[in-house]
Amino acid sequence: MDTPNVGIPEQLAQRMSMAEQHEYLRAKHARPKVSRRGALVGGLVTAGAAGGGGLLIGTGTASAGSSPTLAAGAATAKVDGSLVAPFGRHLAFGADPKTQMRISWQVPFAVKKPYVRVGTTPWELSRKLEAEVRSLHTPALSKKLPEVEQYYLHAALDGLKPGTTYFYGVGHEGFDPAAPERMATIGSFRTAPARPEKFVFTAFGDQGVSYDALANDQLILGQNPSFHLHAGDICYADSSGQGKESDTYDARVWDQFLAQTESVAKSVPWMVTTGNHDMEAWYSPNGYGGQSARWSLPENGFDAKNAPGVYSFAYGNVGVVALDANDVSYEIPANKGYTDGKQTAWLDKRLRELRADKDIDFIVVFFHHCMYSTSTHASDGGVRDAWLELFTKHQVDLVVNGHNHVYERTDAVKNGEVGKPVPVGATTDPTRDGIVYVTAGGAGKELYGFGPGVKDSYEGHVNDRDSIVSFHWTKSRLPDPDTVEWSRVRYTGFSFLAVEVETGAKPRMKVSALAESGERVDYFEVVRGSGPAQ
Repeated sequence: MDTPNVGIPEQLAQRMSMAEQHEYLRAKHARPKVSRRGALVGGLVTAGAAGGGGLLIGTGTASAGSSPTLAAGAATAKVDGSLVAPFGRHLAFGADPKTQMRISWQVPFAVKKPYVRVGTTPWELSRKLEAEVRSLHTPALSKKLPEVEQYYLHAALDGLKPGTTYFYGVGHEGFDPAAPERMATIGSFRTAPARPEKFVFTAFGDQGVSYDALANDQLILGQNPSFHLHAGDICYADSSGQGKESDTYDARVWDQFLAQTESVAKSVPWMVTTGNHDMEAWYSPNGYGGQSARWSLPENGFDAKNAPGVYSFAYGNVGVVALDANDVSYEIPANKGYTDGKQTAWLDKRLRELRADKDIDFIVVFFHHCMYSTSTHASDGGVRDAWLELFTKHQVDLVVNGHNHVYERTDAVKNGEVGKPVPVGATTDPTRDGIVYVTAGGAGKELYGFGPGVKDSYEGHVNDRDSIVSFHWTKSRLPDPDTVEWSRVRYTGFSFLAVEVETGAKPRMKVSALAESGERVDYFEVVRGSGPAQ
């Protein structure tokens, strides 16, 4: 997990940035050159506009010229469209969840005239909107893997009505989702309400493809969440990232992942950010071209083209901010500093805007590398040095990380120390006590553990400790030993976070961690301005 590279000799990978790895792989697996005009015409079907009832599809901004991820070859159908079934549907909000939704999906072969049908009832999908095609070519990066062509399709829906349920179907020439025999393929989503109301959202990181990952998805669906946050290390197509000849990058794992996730992501906006395993060196200089092809995320960060995992949105009374911790990580520095400080400057501005918004009660930030954890990767001093001061200044209410494949939750942390103990069932006030940090990395990938002699401690099985010996990563990429007092809840098992948000005179966030069995393993509440310490 030290370096997210494939097919690069170890002695090179250890001293190469992601941009240098990208250039190495591009030179090694060069394809015949085509003109930029040929790439634009052959590789894309540009999204168009469709009228009717204020529901619009935005013209696509991605192009073959904006990223070298897009295939140069023509996306011409070679198979009868009636035999090609779309799969891997996944939703994401636009910058405004009240009026914008992005629908994405995949086809196993190139198809003609892909589109989405949308309506307010499943039997009357009256609006038909063209889709944008983003095709990816991946060469055989090792002798054991084939060359892969993948086709991802996207439709940007704007002008939607707040608090409204819409139904949709995805199709192409020869496959009409509105046909009676294909009604089972119809999906649905609901836009954010016009005014804040009670809702639930869920979160985790480090999912991959497994039975346990699928089980977590189904439990999440049972929570009826308004959206889901995925804190990076999404599918592990780059499985090991050790920078050795034995490393593999298998683009087909994305097909498996999107098929696995479809049962929930087709109706629950699946808001992702980037982990270290999501830096895929073949695609674009920073390794994010694959993510840009597969996901349509809000484009309101500081640089949607080069940093697609950095954005924000507001849902009800909660402001959510997604960050790319690869930019500041001391542990895994392949992309360290690639934004030249622009991400951190944007974060400061965005947190200030959210805190000044009278309609926002809570701010939730999610990213991959842990700011506070005692499991295998421990804490990353890079994210602390870059962002801890900003989180404190703007009184962030909850921080969600992945990276360590466990569930771990801190007390309220203030100035690097315990501001207030927060045992299971307790209430904390970020304006007074500090911030609670949650590592929710038990989404489905192989589990980690805690240090020697450190027992799990969770609801119904509390094993409190005064302190735990751990470490944090330093700028020199060395582990610096720590003895920490803030590790409050620890659970070695597959799990996810479920947060119930209440509005009204005394808004609160009820934060629960649920195990794969459905058992609750942690619970606490966040209430701002709750009065003097108890």
